[in-house]
Amino acid sequence: MSKYFKDFDISSFWKDSDYARKEYVEEKPNEELIKEIENELGYKLPGFYIELMLNQNGGIPVNTCFPTSERTSWAENHVAIHGFLGIGREKTHSLCGELGSQFMIEEWGYPDIGVYFGDCPSAGHDMICLDYRNCGKDGYPQVVHVDQEDDYKITFLAENFEIFVRGLVSEDVFDEE
Repeated sequence: MSKYFKDFDISSFWKDSDYARKEYVEEKPNEELIKEIENELGYKLPGFYIELMLNQNGGIPVNTCFPTSERTSWAENHVAIHGFLGIGREKTHSLCGELGSQFMIEEWGYPDIGVYFGDCPSAGHDMICLDYRNCGKDGYPQVVHVDQEDDYKITFLAENFEIFVRGLVSEDVFDEE
């Protein structure tokens, strides 16, 4: 039993679909691959991120919205995540894949502040990022939303990755407002 998932129902976290399996879900990473990807990215991945990827390495979550205290390009009061990039380089949507973190920095001009792990429904026009600016490359990063359409505006989301994952809610929460 994972130390992270004692009080977290991981069995209902991922949405199963042919699209997710084709575009996101990598083989389970081994320790060697995790180290290779961390070296390639230049950052140590948070333990909760690694544990989540050991359960399923990338994919689309069932709950896709994270509440915000300020407006974003997506909505008045939340951001949406389309998928989590897995630890690997085989799938298009993996940390070191064709549309991975480095691609977003080098080709799309996203600020080099950490690891872009979550794509949004806007098809690359905003991303969710592990922000290492305050903690260094081996620290515990915050989670931020970066909006390419608003001059790469950075919006704070959560103190760490675990809080972000545990804070995801269904889009139905916002439909009722």
